[in-house]
Amino acid sequence: MTDSRDEAEPELDARNAAERRTLRWVLFINFSQVVLAGVVGFLADSTGLLGAALDNLGDAAVYMVSLYAVGRTVALKVRAARLSGVLLIVLSLGLLVEVVRRYFGGSEPIGLAMILTALVNAATNLVNLRLLQFHRKEGVHLKASWIFTTNDMLANLGIVLSGVAVMAFKSPLPDLLIGLVVVCVVVKGGWDILKEAAEARRAEADAPVGPGS
Repeated sequence: MTDSRDEAEPELDARNAAERRTLRWVLFINFSQVVLAGVVGFLADSTGLLGAALDNLGDAAVYMVSLYAVGRTVALKVRAARLSGVLLIVLSLGLLVEVVRRYFGGSEPIGLAMILTALVNAATNLVNLRLLQFHRKEGVHLKASWIFTTNDMLANLGIVLSGVAVMAFKSPLPDLLIGLVVVCVVVKGGWDILKEAAEARRAEADAPVGPGS
């Protein structure tokens, strides 16, 4: 007679394997966007693109933490999500410092480079959302990944609009403004992740203890 636990185990392993495969893909995609947005942002003197690079770097770090959390306890997943939220907020403060520095030091962003790079970044984020949509309800660590990628889409839209404004007005101010907007988006994303982690922790604490526990 086959033990029911033996029947259930392959399904659990398959799910975790699917999560790991998804997170590896989005991790690779985000690292590629860190390189693209970072290099183009530096060459194009764009605060918005440098912010996108930092945002993607934060995402990549979160996906690495999420890979660690797959298949582990709720407490470890909550810890991973908390680390994600704190990391995102710290990166946003670094971006704020860069915006202030460029405001006083001056910059000459290239609008067309901003637009094209943000569109490429947005396209890869759509791929990430497609990959993550089947897993985002399976744990707080994967909810965090979904929030990060959704924030990226909003940031890229803002970079496209600011690139158009830079070209139209021949001014670096739109690029600096989108840098500030990205700071706000990133802080909100980090705060949302911390709230998700707190709710998951409370749900675990309030869960009834089974008779065999």
